Amino acid sequence: MRIYIIGNDGIALCREAPATVNDGEVVVASKEELHAAPLSGKRLLALWNALPGVERRRTVGDRGALIDRLWPAIEALPDPESQPDAKRPSKQDEVIAMLRRAEGATVDEVARATGWQRHTVRGVFSGTLKKKLGLTLASAKEQRGRVYRIDGPASV
Repeated sequence: MRIYIIGNDGIALCREAPATVNDGEVVVASKEELHAAPLSGKRLLALWNALPGVERRRTVGDRGALIDRLWPAIEALPDPESQPDAKRPSKQDEVIAMLRRAEGATVDEVARATGWQRHTVRGVFSGTLKKKLGLTLASAKEQRGRVYRIDGPASV
């Protein structure tokens, strides 16, 4: 069962009812409970506008109609457990992974993968990878252009 705690800072999802509720928080588990909850129209409007992917509203209009639209949007929120705990690798990590592959990577391939401009990619190669991280970059002219690969750590 999904139970929602509506607080001043948004909506939190719980699997079971909390033992205590802080002042100003409301606990709901159904659309009927949301209709009966002591939430002002202004607070309901703020909840609606805080949801991802919804068309922002300026006025509450009919409170009941807003709740009828708000409840399915709340139910569509993903479970916090289902979201991966590991954070996304940084662009620098992606670049290093591309350069460690056997086929290596060209400046253009790295630029497409990261969204960086070509001069930024070359700067990362020279400044970050070679100077700061001490990696040895090898380059070779191939059919697809100059291809860069990480050989291993640089000798200090």
